Amino acid sequence: MTETITATLTAAQRDRFTEQGYLVLRQLAPATVLTELQQVAREQLAARQAPLEYESEADYPGLPGLTGQTEGTTVRRLLQAYDRHPAFADWATHERITARVAALLGDDLWLVRNHHNCLMTKHPQGSSRTGWHRDTRYWYFSRPELVNAWLALDGEHPDNGGLHVIPGSQRLDIEPERLDAALFLRDDPRNQALIDSAVALQLEPGDVLLFHSHLLHAAGNNRSEAVKHALVFTYRAGDNPPLADSRSSRQPDVPLG
Repeated sequence: MTETITATLTAAQRDRFTEQGYLVLRQLAPATVLTELQQVAREQLAARQAPLEYESEADYPGLPGLTGQTEGTTVRRLLQAYDRHPAFADWATHERITARVAALLGDDLWLVRNHHNCLMTKHPQGSSRTGWHRDTRYWYFSRPELVNAWLALDGEHPDNGGLHVIPGSQRLDIEPERLDAALFLRDDPRNQALIDSAVALQLEPGDVLLFHSHLLHAAGNNRSEAVKHALVFTYRAGDNPPLADSRSSRQPDVPLG
């Protein structure tokens, strides 16, 4: 059955998100929108206009064989996507996204400008591994209950640094001693069963991954021959504001409800 542009989530999809912490929506981006976003993404990456983040600034492992110069010029993320280009802003506020996220968070929906809000890239032979973490480890809101919307602009799979998730991990309490100083899961026997339950996600261009901000996820290196691009935005409910004077409140969020 073909979804209409105003379709929301079904009750079964909402229940699955509540239980598993993520949901893959196949071919959610209309073909014309996807084509435009792919073109804009490549143009924006080529222009390298600030603000952006380089791999060397992320302080993640997994850059074998790269010189400091190469590492320092490999772009990891183009930041402030909402304000960077109208096509990105149109997608962030597109009803195909907002109607579905509102089904999870309520109609008083806000776009977060201080976290994600980016074009995420992984370059072949020049990308870092990202260890097991929760996005909320450095986010400051009344509750750690936000939703990320990850639009795959290219195919994503383990060989090009696609995401892995641990289903249901958004509901777990993890003792601080199981985390390292950067709040990634340690290489610790107590974490192994959890890591063994991980799922490798396979996304096609136009697919959208919705995932809970408290869900444990990770990604490997890009071992393919092509750059991988994804457009990522985060949303919160109106009654879950950022804490004052924190990194989560530096710029005002965008009301969508």
